[in-house]
Amino acid sequence: MDAFLQRLKRLDAYPKVNEDFYKRTLSGGIVTLVAAVVMLLLFISETRSYFYSATETKLVVDTSRGERLRVNFDITFLSIPCTLLSVDTMDISGEQHQDIRHDIEKIRLDAHGNVIEARKVSIGGAKIERPLQKHGGRLDKGEQYCGTCYGAEESDEQCCNSCEEVREAYKKKGWALTNPDLIDQCAREDFVERVKTQQDEGCNVHGFLDVSKVAGNFHFAPGKGFYESNIDVPELSLLEGGFNITHKINKLSFGTEFPGVVNPLDGAQWTQPASDGTYQYFIKVVPTIYTDIRGHNIHSNQFSVTEHFRDGNVRPKPQPGVFFFYDFSPIKVIFTEESRSLLHYLTNLCAIVGGVFTVSGIIDSFIYHGQKALKKKMELGKYR
Repeated sequence: MDAFLQRLKRLDAYPKVNEDFYKRTLSGGIVTLVAAVVMLLLFISETRSYFYSATETKLVVDTSRGERLRVNFDITFLSIPCTLLSVDTMDISGEQHQDIRHDIEKIRLDAHGNVIEARKVSIGGAKIERPLQKHGGRLDKGEQYCGTCYGAEESDEQCCNSCEEVREAYKKKGWALTNPDLIDQCAREDFVERVKTQQDEGCNVHGFLDVSKVAGNFHFAPGKGFYESNIDVPELSLLEGGFNITHKINKLSFGTEFPGVVNPLDGAQWTQPASDGTYQYFIKVVPTIYTDIRGHNIHSNQFSVTEHFRDGNVRPKPQPGVFFFYDFSPIKVIFTEESRSLLHYLTNLCAIVGGVFTVSGIIDSFIYHGQKALKKKMELGKYR
């Protein structure tokens, strides 16, 4: 047994030196103190890296099909009233939606950007007691109301009982409703007077749009949108002096938010230098998948953007409004959160301790032997 223990003792890679043979120096103490501080800082840095997950990025070809795109927006127009502001979408597949109202909220603002409380506004326009019938007479008691479409009827049975229905009938015909104050339905609803009353107001519009995942655009234009020869042209004759499309984008994103996402248009503001014009944003949407440390996937998008303003004084005169033209990148970005293992963390700690200890020992040895050699040379020179 003693022989085995003696053999085992010979395997000791850490032979012990008697303390009587130790020689402590001032330089060694300084090197030891510096090494301890360095090890402490590296230990703190490594521990922080261990508790924070790292994100790896991978690029793949986007092969998804038939998906929808959610566009979240919150935009403030300082000089366009909510009554006139229209939200429209269209894409290259031919899908078009005009004057979208669902999932969108409009808030009236005064000239200083403050929210106007909801209240009934008394309009001083002329009142029409009895609506105008399709046959030309006024609505009598007990008679069913059927308003005229002013020549835009698609059939003899069609009725236009509201200003909006007249506008829709004109839209289908491709006609411009330039004088709504001459339309009986619009006059009864005081549409023109309501627009003129809100002429100095602004509007905050926020909500989301659900569009097809193909190239297209959505835009905010003054006037209810309608089409002439498949070109979107809103009614532009209701306000005098043109339209001021000065706006601030409080929020604009595509899809669900995920950690670390940067939306370049958040907080962007633009002030119109001229009376009329079109402001265009050209957006490249990059499909993105974010996988968190628990394995949950978030399907979203990032985007880059460039901007351009078309002055309204050129010919042909551009449609006033704010347009967002978007297209999709064929490359998909995949972010994956990953945490390091405990063994990897312990290995790095051992490397820190061993590496700093070894390097500090080399530095201390170099200083000690350098001082010793210098002292010896000085002594030899002294006795000569």
